[in-house]
Amino acid sequence: MQQTLLTLNAGSSSLKFALYQVDSLQNTLQPIARGEKNLNNLLEWLEQNNHSICAAGHRVVHGCEDFVLPTVLNEKIITQLARYIPLAPLHQPHNLAGIRALAKLRPKLFQVACFDTAFHAQMPWIEQHFALPHIDSPVPIKRYGFHGLSYEYIARILPNYLGLEAANKKIIVAHLGSGASLCAMQNRKSLATTMGLSALDGLVMGTRCGNLDPGVILYLITALGMNTEQVTDLLYHQSGLLGVSSLSSDMRILIMEYTEHKNIKAKQAIDLFLYQLGRELGGLVAILGGLDGLVFTAGIGEHAAFIREKVCENAAWLGIKIDQQANAAHASKVSSEESAVSVWVIPTNEELILAEHTWDLFKNDQ
Repeated sequence: MQQTLLTLNAGSSSLKFALYQVDSLQNTLQPIARGEKNLNNLLEWLEQNNHSICAAGHRVVHGCEDFVLPTVLNEKIITQLARYIPLAPLHQPHNLAGIRALAKLRPKLFQVACFDTAFHAQMPWIEQHFALPHIDSPVPIKRYGFHGLSYEYIARILPNYLGLEAANKKIIVAHLGSGASLCAMQNRKSLATTMGLSALDGLVMGTRCGNLDPGVILYLITALGMNTEQVTDLLYHQSGLLGVSSLSSDMRILIMEYTEHKNIKAKQAIDLFLYQLGRELGGLVAILGGLDGLVFTAGIGEHAAFIREKVCENAAWLGIKIDQQANAAHASKVSSEESAVSVWVIPTNEELILAEHTWDLFKNDQ
């Protein structure tokens, strides 16, 4: 059988996987398949196609302060990771369910967790902390940031697009998908990001609210009588693009409804998404003290030319000028030659980061 490494990204309704064929002699990983499957069906499919899984790498959204490096999993660590479920209720339970299910089906399989919070662990103290007094909490209440696997990949390959010198300058990466955030980088390290303690903060997202006055939550509880479960469901599942539009959390549908049917609710959702993005972008530029490059990635960032165009139009004050033809064609570089800031579209690859970290730990364990 071929020796194969498996990566899993377990979500609420899907199990995304990728397979990498291992060349132990050359120390390389060759991608051979990716998609979505039920875990049992996936393992049956692997056996039918003559694949022997040597290790599995999992995306885990929240590692808190305790996990800032890829970690070999055992029951004690899985139990510890479950403590962070309240910080990432949309993701963490499913991440851990995938780990436990695979451990039950393949008890001796070498499994590794890689954390979305890890890339931001070295952000400056002032970026990580809230203006709160010390609170005795089992989990430190601070800003952690997310989408770290995506940002780690972009940081790694940025010199391939911009060159090493330019890649180490003042860069903002926009990870825009159903979950969305921005990350300000210098020397390809995270200096600041828009998400905080949880994956609710920052930008307007598919079903998540983004920035919110804490007083809104107090009002929902004290004046409207909502309980914790109702507030959680509202903020994580009913807000964002879906909540504003009353139509969909899918940006593709909203763009179509607006551009083809002039749907006012779709326009309002898109406008709010763009307004908040522009506001957060400006804040990160202030932290960086300028901007040399802007990178779009993830589902919306890579595929929605309309959104990229509007973001760049709103950021014209930075000297950004978009090349309309290049943008429409989803070219790698979409800024014009006259633009003071280079603008790029770079596909992310979180699965490769998972695979590489998992392989490094697996081969060192043998």
